[in-house]
Amino acid sequence: MTNYADAGVDIDAGNRAVKLMGEAVRSTNTPAVLSELGAFGGLFSTDALGEGAVLVASTDGVGTKVELAARYGRWNGVGQDLVNHCVDDILVQGARPLFFLDYIATAKLVPELVAEIVTGMAEACRAVDCALLGGETAEMPGVYTDGSVDIAGTIVGAVHRDALWPRTDAIEVGDVLLGMASDSPHTNGYSLIRLLLDRRDDDPSDAFVDWLLTPHRSYLTDVDELRALGVEPKALAHITGGGFFENIPRVLPGGVAAEIELGTWSVPAGFRQLVEWGDVPDTESFRTWNMGIGLIAVIDAIDVDAAAAAGHRVIGRLVASDTGEVTLVGDWR
Repeated sequence: MTNYADAGVDIDAGNRAVKLMGEAVRSTNTPAVLSELGAFGGLFSTDALGEGAVLVASTDGVGTKVELAARYGRWNGVGQDLVNHCVDDILVQGARPLFFLDYIATAKLVPELVAEIVTGMAEACRAVDCALLGGETAEMPGVYTDGSVDIAGTIVGAVHRDALWPRTDAIEVGDVLLGMASDSPHTNGYSLIRLLLDRRDDDPSDAFVDWLLTPHRSYLTDVDELRALGVEPKALAHITGGGFFENIPRVLPGGVAAEIELGTWSVPAGFRQLVEWGDVPDTESFRTWNMGIGLIAVIDAIDVDAAAAAGHRVIGRLVASDTGEVTLVGDWR
C-alpha cells in the first residue's frame, strides 16, 4: 500500500504546522478581519477605508538570505524581513498596511521551523497594525533541495488618493535627501555576501552573523515621526535591490537627479568589512547594498532643521539633469 508520505509529503506535519502557528497568526487580527484561520480565503472588511481610498499591493521575497538563516539556524528574523520589506515598499506610495499573505515552500516540512518563521511575520505585522490574513505552506520534494526553504509574501495597504506619493509635481532642484539608517543589508545583496563568506578560510564572528541576520527595518514609525514634526516628504525611496542607483530615480520626475554626498553618514562596519573582503568598487557596493541607508526621503530644504530633530541625516540633494542618473560625490572611507 502506497500513501502520500511515501512521495515525501506529510499531511500530518502540515496540520501540525498550522496548529503551532495559530496563536501567532490570530494575534494579528484587527477588527476588519472577518475570517478564521484555516478558511479557504481571508476575509477583510473595507468599510473603514472611506471614499477616495486606493489599495496598494506588493509582492516580494527574502531572497538568498534564507540560505544564511538555514546555515546558522535562525529563522525568526526572515519572517520579520519579509513583512517589513513589503511594508516599506508600499510606504513609499503613502500606504498603511492592512493585511499580509505569506507563502513558505520547502522540500520537507518541519512544523517547528515553519512556526518560527510565521511567528516572526506575526511580530512584524503586530508592530504596524497589519493582519496576517492567510498563507500557504507547500511541501515539494524534488523541487527544493533538502534543507532549503523559500518564503514570499503579498501585502495590501491603503492610502487616500490625495495623499499618494511621490508628489512629482512638487519635487524640484534644490530639494534635499534625508537618509534613514538601516540595521543590516536588509534583504538585498546576500548572494554576493555568501560568495565573500565562502571564499574565506575562517568563520565569521558571532557579532558579524548577528548583523547579517538582523531583520529588515520597517520605516513606518520613522516617517510618522517625521510628519509629526511638520516635515511632509515629497517622495520616499526604499533602498532595496539595485541600491541607490536604481531606486532613487524611480520616484523622481524628469529633469532632476540625485547627488549623494558620501561621508555625510558613517557606513556601518559590516559593509566596510564586506567591501574590504571583496575589494568591491563603490559603483558596485552602492548598487548592491544599502550601505547603511535603508530609506531616503525627498524634503524641502526649509525643513532640514526640523528633520534633524528626528535624528536623520541630510545625505544629498536634487540637481538638474538630463539623464536622471544618481551621482556619488566625496569619499565614505
